[in-house]
Amino acid sequence: MPPIDASHLPADWRSALSAELAKPYWAALESFVADERRSGQVFPPPEEVFTAFHLTPFSAVRVVLLGQDPYHDDGQAHGLCFSVKPGVPPPPSLKNMYKELESDLGCPRPKHGHLAAWAAQGILLLNAVLTVRAHAPASHADRGWETFTDAAIRAVSDRAEPAVFLLWGGYARKKKKLIDATRHAVIEGAHPSPLSAKLFFGSRPFSQVNAALARLGQAPIDWQLPAL
Repeated sequence: MPPIDASHLPADWRSALSAELAKPYWAALESFVADERRSGQVFPPPEEVFTAFHLTPFSAVRVVLLGQDPYHDDGQAHGLCFSVKPGVPPPPSLKNMYKELESDLGCPRPKHGHLAAWAAQGILLLNAVLTVRAHAPASHADRGWETFTDAAIRAVSDRAEPAVFLLWGGYARKKKKLIDATRHAVIEGAHPSPLSAKLFFGSRPFSQVNAALARLGQAPIDWQLPAL
């Protein structure tokens, strides 16, 4: 399997992002990731790089939650920001998200960190960078992924259907310039990382999202994750 196989993007997303796949940076990114996979371990596996796009079709996106970099430890990253595979303990940022979710909406804290049930409800769990060298955070930053995922953000912003964009932390908040805030709801706040959790706690982002969806005439997200 190629290191980045654009044919593995679902047809709807591939159509929305077709111009990106023809640009020189995409070929350079493919070459870089191929070299990285030949020389060592890269997360997530090739078949999971585009998980967010598979679980949340382009026309079904109702919320965009932006992350930065995939998890870089063994068995964690699987193509959804903040999410880990079943059986992998929730990392600190996700634990803090669960604490705030319990405080905000009364949802009991899940015993797992698998967020696919959110993606199935129309939450695009998108990292800015979609691959990472094992145990080397941000090792694939500034290689082209950000250009591609910025295009995905713009594509959702350019749709006729409005969505809610949830921007946590300074990195994500810089993406606000890509979003038409006159048509879409933009919710900004602190990152759930332990470094900024004091500001994150009490921000009630989950109820804010549901309130914004209601204003857009859409159904709320059921944030309670099912047991695995």
